Amino acid sequence: MTPEQAKREATQVTVVGMCLDISLSLLKIFGGLFAQSFALVTDGIHSLTDAITDIFVLIVTRISQSAPDQEHPFGHGRFEALGTITMALVFFVTAAVLLFDSFSRLNSGVSLSTPAWWSLLIAAISIASKEWIYHFTMRVANKLNSSLLKANAWHSRSDAISSIAVFIGLIGAQLGYLWMDTLAAIFVALLIAKIAWELCCESLKELVDTAIPLAEQLKIQQSLLNLAGIHRVHGLRSRRSGGKVILEVELAVDPRISVSEGHQLGEAASEMLTTKFPEINDVIVHIDTDNEAHCCDPRLPLRPALIQSIEQAWPRDLPIEAIEKIDLHYLNKNIEIDIYLSKSLLQKHSLSHLSSLISQALGHLDSVSNIRLYSHLADLEMQRDIDAKCS
Repeated sequence: MTPEQAKREATQVTVVGMCLDISLSLLKIFGGLFAQSFALVTDGIHSLTDAITDIFVLIVTRISQSAPDQEHPFGHGRFEALGTITMALVFFVTAAVLLFDSFSRLNSGVSLSTPAWWSLLIAAISIASKEWIYHFTMRVANKLNSSLLKANAWHSRSDAISSIAVFIGLIGAQLGYLWMDTLAAIFVALLIAKIAWELCCESLKELVDTAIPLAEQLKIQQSLLNLAGIHRVHGLRSRRSGGKVILEVELAVDPRISVSEGHQLGEAASEMLTTKFPEINDVIVHIDTDNEAHCCDPRLPLRPALIQSIEQAWPRDLPIEAIEKIDLHYLNKNIEIDIYLSKSLLQKHSLSHLSSLISQALGHLDSVSNIRLYSHLADLEMQRDIDAKCS
């Protein structure tokens, strides 16, 4: 799914929820005032916070679902976490105000009124409507793997639960237990505070780069080890951004394979992970050589310095131009050198003679443990044979 499609779906479900929240909040607040139900008014305020956060979700979703750019190469997913924390803070403030009003109402000593019977009908409508929008929003949230939409869905579910508490409180008030209406309001406020705490905890984990659970890491490692050519997984680091996982892995491979083959293994690993684990959005692969064969030493000379040493020590009787290619292998704190010689040189000297001359000349080079000579002559003859068969 493209970012534009994800943004469109997230916007659609949020707009539907916002319209529903505004309608329910007006119905419950005015209905509660006329029915003399403080719990219903409190529940209406809860629905009004839903409508306000829906507007906030619309704004943040448009930002978080935007494609990566030069300033945000990993995308804008972290805006979801910031948005979720802001929503949680709004919930905390709302819960605090409602708790204060509820306890003040209980301690005021003023006689409580019996709510009208039809307030039960308003609470029932709220329960059914909010449960429906919860399932609708959660389906889209799971499809997009959006933490912000999931938070918004749970906010709707909390409104449905709070309406159930209000419904029970209203029944109790009808039976003469007038304090149950205010008790229902307290329950609603505590529920809002609980949801705010959970949302804060999850989003803070994302902002501080908390790794994915160990069980998921082990599944990813095992999937990588099932790929032919990967000997082991040296390291695996993970973090979340906007509900998606960004993964960084170090893969140990045979130290003698070519750079292009190592790159191909990395591409295959990345493709496999994003296909098998849909929540993984980006994979950064580092190709390393197998620990058993590789022990690097930062003091070893790099190619330019080593080539210069080879040229300076090269036998005077042999033209330096005869070297067609040099491959370097950094293994076991030493360097192994593969030298490919030209066809013209091999026509004048035998390979054994060349091996003796070059070994004597280059044998004193520091950190060089082995020198191998190769000829392209056999390779060229084999390639001509393959070309002939293919044509």
